Amino acid sequence: MAPPKRALIAVTSAHAPLYPEGHETGLFITEALHPFEAFEKAGFDVDLVSETGTYSPDWLSQQKDWLSGHDRQVWEDHSSHFRHKLDHLMKPSDVMADQYGVFFASAGHASLIDYPEAHGLQNIASQMYADGAVVSAVCHGGAIFPGIIDEHTGKSIIAGKKVTGFTTKGEEEEGVLDTIKSWHRPTIESSASSAGAQYISPPGPWDVFTQTDGRIVTGANPASAQMTAKAAIAAFDEL
Repeated sequence: MAPPKRALIAVTSAHAPLYPEGHETGLFITEALHPFEAFEKAGFDVDLVSETGTYSPDWLSQQKDWLSGHDRQVWEDHSSHFRHKLDHLMKPSDVMADQYGVFFASAGHASLIDYPEAHGLQNIASQMYADGAVVSAVCHGGAIFPGIIDEHTGKSIIAGKKVTGFTTKGEEEEGVLDTIKSWHRPTIESSASSAGAQYISPPGPWDVFTQTDGRIVTGANPASAQMTAKAAIAAFDEL
């Protein structure tokens, strides 16, 4: 029997200075908003959860080049379905893993900080994967994968799988690689390798790009968030 047609979108709880003038990274808004809307359009019930039940928005993701038109309207409307759920985030203790068929790790650079040690979120995703659900991530969301363990192998669920995520070249282009190193956190490429996965790079750091390997679905960057969700829906439909 297929898992429930419900999606759980994970959100980073972390925040830290990353951009000029001390502006902070946090949740990259469209990396949660675009999947949220894609899942709802496909008929999924959608919930949002973070490790602590809190979040901070990424500064860059609120700028006009990244948030405009419909997206900005939804973000600024606290009564919108997305913003209401974001403003009332669940914690892992609020979640029953067997009630969901898709786990989706949204991102922002802050994910590199808390996802590797987000044991509550990791345990939910591990249980969901064991129950036959799809587990997906976009951009820096893949930082959560090393801690999502396959109960049969004792290894990460991405061991032996092909995955993508934000490129190290992209970090260099943004001028943030040294900051990431100061957090003592690996890049997504390094994280995937350490978990035994084969990292597949997009043609360019900002090109829309996704990878599906069985029930593991990944996307490369903010522009890929919607397509990653659609790929996760397609993988769910194959269950």
